[in-house]
Amino acid sequence: MKALESIPWTKTQQELKSFVYYKVKDKALAEDIVQDVFLKIHSRLDQLKDDEKIISWIYQITRNTITDHFRAQAKSFQPYDLDWESNPTGLNDCVSSCLNEMLLTLPEKYREAIELTEFKNLTQLDLADKLNISYSGAKSRVQRARQMLKEKMEEQYHIKMDAYGNVIVCENRSPCNCTNAPTEEYL
Repeated sequence: MKALESIPWTKTQQELKSFVYYKVKDKALAEDIVQDVFLKIHSRLDQLKDDEKIISWIYQITRNTITDHFRAQAKSFQPYDLDWESNPTGLNDCVSSCLNEMLLTLPEKYREAIELTEFKNLTQLDLADKLNISYSGAKSRVQRARQMLKEKMEEQYHIKMDAYGNVIVCENRSPCNCTNAPTEEYL
Protein backbone atom coordinates (compact mmCIF):
# COMPACT_ATOMS: atom_id res chain seq x y z
CA MET A 1 0.00 0.00 0.00
CA LYS A 2 1.33 3.37 -0.96
CA ALA A 3 -0.40 5.02 2.00
CA LEU A 4 1.93 3.31 4.46
CA GLU A 5 5.00 4.46 2.60
CA SER A 6 3.94 8.11 2.76
CA ILE A 7 3.53 8.20 6.55
CA PRO A 8 6.34 9.69 8.66
CA TRP A 9 6.36 6.84 11.20
CA THR A 10 8.60 8.44 13.82
CA LYS A 11 6.42 11.55 13.98
CA THR A 12 3.23 9.46 13.93
CA GLN A 13 4.53 7.28 16.74
CA GLN A 14 5.30 10.34 18.90
CA GLU A 15 1.87 11.84 18.19
CA LEU A 16 0.17 8.55 19.06
CA LYS A 17 2.16 8.28 22.31
CA SER A 18 1.05 11.79 23.26
CA PHE A 19 -2.55 11.00 22.34
CA VAL A 20 -2.55 7.76 24.34
CA TYR A 21 -0.69 9.29 27.30
CA TYR A 22 -3.37 12.00 27.51
CA LYS A 23 -5.95 9.22 27.93
CA VAL A 24 -4.11 6.79 30.23
CA LYS A 25 -1.75 9.09 32.20
CA ASP A 26 1.00 6.45 32.30
CA LYS A 27 4.05 6.73 30.04
CA ALA A 28 4.98 3.03 30.02
CA LEU A 29 1.38 2.01 29.43
CA ALA A 30 1.10 4.54 26.59
CA GLU A 31 4.16 3.04 24.92
CA ASP A 32 2.74 -0.49 25.30
CA ILE A 33 -0.59 0.57 23.80
CA VAL A 34 1.14 2.28 20.86
CA GLN A 35 3.10 -0.93 20.21
CA ASP A 36 -0.20 -2.86 20.20
CA VAL A 37 -1.60 -0.28 17.79
CA PHE A 38 1.29 -0.76 15.37
CA LEU A 39 0.83 -4.52 15.49
CA LYS A 40 -2.87 -4.10 14.74
CA ILE A 41 -2.15 -1.67 11.91
CA HIS A 42 0.09 -4.17 10.15
CA SER A 43 -2.16 -7.14 10.81
CA ARG A 44 -5.30 -5.33 9.63
CA LEU A 45 -3.91 -3.41 6.71
CA ASP A 46 -6.18 -5.33 4.37
CA GLN A 47 -9.19 -3.71 6.12
CA LEU A 48 -8.19 -0.20 5.06
CA LYS A 49 -10.63 0.77 2.34
CA ASP A 50 -9.41 4.26 1.49
CA ASP A 51 -5.69 5.11 1.46
CA GLU A 52 -6.57 8.79 1.89
CA LYS A 53 -8.02 8.09 5.35
CA ILE A 54 -5.12 6.13 6.80
CA ILE A 55 -4.41 8.59 9.63
CA SER A 56 -8.03 8.61 10.83
CA TRP A 57 -8.03 4.80 10.50
CA ILE A 58 -4.89 4.62 12.68
CA TYR A 59 -6.47 6.88 15.30
CA GLN A 60 -9.63 4.76 15.29
CA ILE A 61 -7.51 1.68 15.98
CA THR A 62 -5.77 3.63 18.74
CA ARG A 63 -9.05 4.70 20.37
CA ASN A 64 -10.34 1.13 20.20
CA THR A 65 -7.13 -0.21 21.74
CA ILE A 66 -7.39 2.28 24.61
CA THR A 67 -11.02 1.27 25.17
CA ASP A 68 -10.04 -2.41 25.13
CA HIS A 69 -7.38 -1.70 27.76
CA PHE A 70 -9.84 0.02 30.10
CA ARG A 71 -12.44 -2.72 29.62
CA ALA A 72 -9.91 -5.41 30.47
CA GLN A 73 -8.72 -3.41 33.47
CA ALA A 74 -12.27 -2.93 34.76
CA LYS A 75 -13.04 -6.64 34.47
CA SER A 76 -9.89 -7.84 36.14
CA PHE A 77 -9.13 -7.75 39.80
CA GLN A 78 -6.79 -9.80 41.85
CA PRO A 79 -8.08 -12.07 44.60
CA TYR A 80 -5.63 -10.50 47.03
CA ASP A 81 -7.39 -7.14 46.44
CA LEU A 82 -10.41 -8.57 48.23
CA ASP A 83 -10.78 -8.59 51.98
CA TRP A 84 -12.51 -11.96 52.31
CA GLU A 85 -13.11 -11.48 56.01
CA SER A 86 -15.15 -8.30 55.82
CA ASN A 87 -18.80 -7.81 55.01
CA PRO A 88 -19.13 -5.87 51.74
CA THR A 89 -22.61 -4.68 52.61
CA GLY A 90 -21.03 -2.50 55.30
CA LEU A 91 -18.98 -0.74 52.65
CA ASN A 92 -21.95 -0.56 50.28
CA ASP A 93 -24.04 1.01 53.05
CA CYS A 94 -21.29 3.49 53.90
CA VAL A 95 -20.88 4.58 50.28
CA SER A 96 -24.65 4.84 49.92
CA SER A 97 -24.87 6.95 53.07
CA CYS A 98 -22.04 9.21 51.91
CA LEU A 99 -23.70 9.58 48.51
CA ASN A 100 -26.91 10.65 50.22
CA GLU A 101 -24.99 13.21 52.28
CA MET A 102 -23.27 14.56 49.17
CA LEU A 103 -26.61 14.73 47.39
CA LEU A 104 -27.64 17.35 49.96
CA THR A 105 -24.72 19.55 48.88
CA LEU A 106 -25.92 19.79 45.27
CA PRO A 107 -27.76 22.89 44.08
CA GLU A 108 -31.52 22.46 44.52
CA LYS A 109 -32.42 21.91 40.85
CA TYR A 110 -29.83 19.14 40.47
CA ARG A 111 -30.66 17.49 43.79
CA GLU A 112 -34.36 17.48 42.89
CA ALA A 113 -33.62 15.93 39.47
CA ILE A 114 -31.66 13.05 41.06
CA GLU A 115 -34.16 12.51 43.86
CA LEU A 116 -37.09 12.31 41.46
CA THR A 117 -35.41 10.04 38.91
CA GLU A 118 -33.36 7.79 41.20
CA PHE A 119 -35.48 7.59 44.36
CA LYS A 120 -39.00 8.26 43.06
CA ASN A 121 -38.34 6.30 39.83
CA LEU A 122 -39.62 9.03 37.53
CA THR A 123 -38.50 8.74 33.95
CA GLN A 124 -36.66 11.72 32.52
CA LEU A 125 -39.71 12.40 30.37
CA ASP A 126 -41.91 12.49 33.50
CA LEU A 127 -39.32 14.70 35.17
CA ALA A 128 -39.54 17.15 32.27
CA ASP A 129 -43.34 17.28 32.64
CA LYS A 130 -43.20 17.65 36.41
CA LEU A 131 -40.64 20.47 36.30
CA ASN A 132 -42.18 22.05 33.20
CA ILE A 133 -38.91 21.93 31.27
CA SER A 134 -37.93 20.35 27.97
CA TYR A 135 -37.02 16.68 27.78
CA SER A 136 -33.46 17.55 26.74
CA GLY A 137 -33.28 19.98 29.66
CA ALA A 138 -34.37 17.22 32.06
CA LYS A 139 -31.81 14.80 30.61
CA SER A 140 -29.10 17.42 30.87
CA ARG A 141 -30.01 18.24 34.46
CA VAL A 142 -29.89 14.59 35.53
CA GLN A 143 -26.57 14.04 33.73
CA ARG A 144 -25.05 17.13 35.32
CA ALA A 145 -26.26 16.07 38.76
CA ARG A 146 -24.75 12.60 38.30
CA GLN A 147 -21.48 14.13 37.12
CA MET A 148 -21.38 16.48 40.11
CA LEU A 149 -21.95 13.58 42.50
CA LYS A 150 -19.31 11.49 40.76
CA GLU A 151 -16.75 14.30 40.99
CA LYS A 152 -17.54 14.87 44.66
CA MET A 153 -17.22 11.16 45.42
CA GLU A 154 -13.93 10.87 43.52
CA GLU A 155 -12.64 13.93 45.38
CA GLN A 156 -13.54 12.48 48.78
CA TYR A 157 -13.08 8.71 48.33
CA HIS A 158 -11.07 6.03 46.56
CA ILE A 159 -13.65 3.35 45.78
CA LYS A 160 -13.18 0.00 44.03
CA MET A 161 -15.99 -2.36 43.14
CA ASP A 162 -16.08 -6.02 42.25
CA ALA A 163 -17.68 -7.41 39.10
CA TYR A 164 -21.05 -7.52 40.88
CA GLY A 165 -21.04 -3.85 41.87
CA ASN A 166 -20.17 -4.46 45.52
CA VAL A 167 -17.77 -2.02 47.11
CA ILE A 168 -14.56 -3.85 48.00
CA VAL A 169 -12.41 -0.84 48.83
CA CYS A 170 -13.53 2.48 50.27
CA GLU A 171 -10.79 4.76 51.43
CA ASN A 172 -11.29 8.35 52.54
CA ARG A 173 -9.17 10.92 50.80
CA SER A 174 -10.04 13.30 53.63
CA PRO A 175 -11.74 12.87 57.03
CA CYS A 176 -15.18 11.34 56.62
CA ASN A 177 -18.30 12.69 58.29
CA CYS A 178 -20.19 9.58 57.29
CA THR A 179 -22.32 8.16 60.11
CA ASN A 180 -21.86 4.71 58.60
CA ALA A 181 -18.10 4.99 58.19
CA PRO A 182 -16.50 1.56 58.01
CA THR A 183 -14.68 0.40 61.05
CA GLU A 184 -11.15 -0.94 60.92
CA GLU A 185 -12.48 -4.38 60.01
CA TYR A 186 -13.67 -3.02 56.62
CA LEU A 187 -10.48 -1.21 55.66
